[in-house]
Amino acid sequence: MRSHLLNETTADLYRRSVTEGVDRVAAKLATTERPHTGVSVTELAPVIDAIDLDKPLEDPAAALDELEEVYLRDAVYFHHPRYLGHLNCPVVIPAVLGEAILSAVNSSLDTWDQSIGGTLIERRLIDWTAGRIGLGPRADGVFTSGGSQSNFHALLLARDEACRIAVRRARAGGRDLTKAELLPRLRILASEASHFSVRKSAAMLGLGYEAVISVPVDRARRMDTSALALELESCAREGLVPMAVVATAGTTDFGSIDPLPEIARLAAEHSTWMHVDAAYGCGLLVSPTRRHLLDGIEHADSVTVDYHKSFFQPVSSSAMLVRDRDTLRHATYHADYLNPRRMAQEKIPNQVDKSIQTTRRFDALKLWMTLRVMGADGIGSLFDEVVDLAAAGWELIEADPRFEVVVRPRISTLVFRFVPGGDPRPDLVDEANLHARKALFASGEAVVAGTKVDGRQYLKFTLLNPQTTTADITAVLDLLAAHAEQYLGESLAVHS
Repeated sequence: MRSHLLNETTADLYRRSVTEGVDRVAAKLATTERPHTGVSVTELAPVIDAIDLDKPLEDPAAALDELEEVYLRDAVYFHHPRYLGHLNCPVVIPAVLGEAILSAVNSSLDTWDQSIGGTLIERRLIDWTAGRIGLGPRADGVFTSGGSQSNFHALLLARDEACRIAVRRARAGGRDLTKAELLPRLRILASEASHFSVRKSAAMLGLGYEAVISVPVDRARRMDTSALALELESCAREGLVPMAVVATAGTTDFGSIDPLPEIARLAAEHSTWMHVDAAYGCGLLVSPTRRHLLDGIEHADSVTVDYHKSFFQPVSSSAMLVRDRDTLRHATYHADYLNPRRMAQEKIPNQVDKSIQTTRRFDALKLWMTLRVMGADGIGSLFDEVVDLAAAGWELIEADPRFEVVVRPRISTLVFRFVPGGDPRPDLVDEANLHARKALFASGEAVVAGTKVDGRQYLKFTLLNPQTTTADITAVLDLLAAHAEQYLGESLAVHS
């Protein structure tokens, strides 16, 4: 079995195996006519369940043949222009090249002695991103697995920083206050359109879902800062401690950007940590034309960015950044076998000192390769294309009497629904929209997402592919309308 280990003696086998795998994927990309085959779970599950994992195929080519049947053939291909579903982007080739290299070398970005160059590259990219945000000279951060982990990490720091400050103030006033006593009083304020990971993080931090105060949004689905001010004042009256205000720069459903300058002002007035979840909207950091949409983000205490959304990077590639590097100590633990305290005193740059993960992939390499080949403007211009496309798509839907659209897009999502004539029951319209999405996915002709707005079922285009055109949008709208009309016609016939 040593013949399968990657080393100096198996370099040729590695080259042949990877080349064959790349050839097969390239062939799929070149010939894929639909984003999905329409295969169902019930169809594919028995095929995979029937594979005996205790009987290896031994030959890489045979394994690739099998993989074609159980994965490649029926994969959802995000590069296809009619994939309009979730926040999945097509990826750029320099990043895929970086992925191939990092997987083979297999560096772990926890301690300096496991990857000297990798550590320095990741740190350089953190500094570069912090500079784009404008966080200042004391900024720092670390790469993470995704936006949910980045948000959790940031809120962990916010929690412990709020506790540190409150305990210090209590002692200065001659009172004893423990962290355990303080935790039930901590509150997180986030808009009702914020990502679910904020509430999930509150639960995992021992605060409970109820620790998150949901702030109403305005008609553009942005946090209502008047409501935020009232909630902060209410916390003060009730003896609660607002440990963080979470602003969103690119909500998952609407792509809305909260009013960052005003939120920053309110957070500062109440001495509250400001976190900006820019997992989606971070592509604006490199936009040649729209960077101003993130004005105010420079006042944040922490920021989440997902390069694997709007920087066209393969999953996973995310980061959490902070204004003050000292706050990262709340996630630090010194293990004698790995990163003893003396290393920090000697200023040895162990990334594990500021991460909630230990072993970590060298995901920063993908972004490094992308910047070195394409440049920041190259990435930003691609994101600008999809934002322009969303604006054009809004005009199409707004002018189409078959649909209603919720809000003019700020970035690249469109939330809308089919609205038939004749005023059928609202629940039947909900069912028709839900059916249209499912039927479209089952056909494999396109993939769209769905969500609920004010309790009603809506459809969603998430536009992240510069190859998508308005003709694609028009075609998918026609398909959705046809599926919805068919469902309504059959349902009304049954009821009549």
